Amino acid sequence: MSALPTPMMIAEILKLLPHRYPFLMVDRVTAFEPGQRLEGYKNVTFNEPFFQGHFPGLPVMPGVLICEALAQAGGLLTLMSDPALCDGSKVFLFAGIDNVRFRAPVVPGDRLELQVFDVRRKLSLVKMSGQALVDGKIVASGTMTAAIANREDM
Repeated sequence: MSALPTPMMIAEILKLLPHRYPFLMVDRVTAFEPGQRLEGYKNVTFNEPFFQGHFPGLPVMPGVLICEALAQAGGLLTLMSDPALCDGSKVFLFAGIDNVRFRAPVVPGDRLELQVFDVRRKLSLVKMSGQALVDGKIVASGTMTAAIANREDM
């Protein structure tokens, strides 16, 4: 895997993804191989708004948000692999998620490591596999499909 010259910091991520607080789920990109894979992470803190209700006294990151973090990392992989998509005219929409497995809870203080792998791209659909890890152990994995849509058609 080729390393980035320097890690992609949050300011650069914000230029590519439309997500903003509290829904931006990628803090940094640490490695990238165009059209192949991307690695990054999200620092999970006790201040995350979802911990207020999930669950009081026993904070656990919702699995759907772990999937969202993987999908956002996959969006970055797609965008960074094809600069023609980076003009702001496109959006990525979840089209499917398959074979998702959750193996361990993610709690405040964890660094959610994100690894996504490009499986294939056909027309306006992108399929990728991903896994989320904490301390090197897989906590979630699955396959995601996203549709690339024109922002003006939304």
